[in-house]
Amino acid sequence: MKKIGKFLASRLFKSVLVLLMIALFNFFLVRAAPGDPAEILAGQSGAVDAEFIAKLRTEFGLDRPMIVQLGQYLKNVATFDLGYSYRQQAPVTSLIAEHLPATLLLTITAFIFAVAAGVSLGTQAALRVGKWGDTIITTFSMLAYATPLFWVGLMLVLLFSVKLEWLPAFGYQTVGAQFTGLAHVMDVARHLLLPALTLGMFYMAVYARLTRASILEVSQLDFVKTARAKGLSERTVITRHVLRNALLPVITYAGIQAGGLIGGSLLVETVFAWPGIGRLAFDALLQRDYSVLLGVFFIASLIVVIVNLITDILYTVVDPRIELK
Repeated sequence: MKKIGKFLASRLFKSVLVLLMIALFNFFLVRAAPGDPAEILAGQSGAVDAEFIAKLRTEFGLDRPMIVQLGQYLKNVATFDLGYSYRQQAPVTSLIAEHLPATLLLTITAFIFAVAAGVSLGTQAALRVGKWGDTIITTFSMLAYATPLFWVGLMLVLLFSVKLEWLPAFGYQTVGAQFTGLAHVMDVARHLLLPALTLGMFYMAVYARLTRASILEVSQLDFVKTARAKGLSERTVITRHVLRNALLPVITYAGIQAGGLIGGSLLVETVFAWPGIGRLAFDALLQRDYSVLLGVFFIASLIVVIVNLITDILYTVVDPRIELK
């Protein structure tokens, strides 16, 4: 327990430093974008006189020196006060809290599908190396990896929504249906299926190829040959010795890409009109809504840091030889 506590304390300290650096980077990156948010907001409001623009700049602190804006931003982030959206007239925290559950539902579902399907296909390909099964799985993985996400999404919509009319094409739930209980869950699941499949297919292909290569490499190691020489069944050798060690690089890659799913969800959310933070960030970018952009970036970074911490802990579960340091 003492070692675990020391590990968590060390990682939390490093995570705070990482989040601080990310906050600094995001702040200056967004400020480097062309255009004055006060002028853009004034133009969208139909008032472009200098007095109104100056009022907006004062109201949202845009007239202050950059260092003052940065200090105020870091102070607010430390207390999870992510600011106020001058475009949508609502606290950023409320906007993110409203859209984040949809993104988490999409990304977690896509992640589970990608890992489960990828590891299963990669294992089957490795067990049938050089045979037709291996060729089919490898070819399918390459196609899934090389095909753009937006094209996959559009083709799935044309097939399952337009042609077959099995699944809804857009949205999070049926508008005006007012389902409750199990009916509501099933309605959301039907809307979730296509975007989750679209987002997960690319990562599934990566996990399948990585699992296949890792299993083939581990299968040639001495401890696997020793296990077979002891007379253990092939299933026991694969599950207890080969697969358990072959999953380490998969876990590493999954930990890195789990946070990247949020970034990848932006395109998928746009194609399927999914009301997540990816769509929120895209709209904020077009409107130069700095507060919303910074809030989304920070929350996404926080999720990545948490996922990486969980990945480090999973290492010791999969392989007890790895110690927490």
